[in-house]
Amino acid sequence: MHPLRHPRNAAVLGVIFAITGAVYLIVQTIGKAEHPDYAGVTMLAVLGIAMALMAYVLAVGSPRD
Repeated sequence: MHPLRHPRNAAVLGVIFAITGAVYLIVQTIGKAEHPDYAGVTMLAVLGIAMALMAYVLAVGSPRD
């Protein structure tokens, strides 16, 4: 059996940051910003990937008691 009962829980953590990045870009677009902050959106997306990966690694590496 897989040591992480629900791997989707790790993915949900990453999706939260990806959604935050999308909302951040949409708000800038609606607000008609002269130069949308694409770097911030990219960093939020990459942070989401990193957080999901780390959550998965920590869950798999944790002892099952």
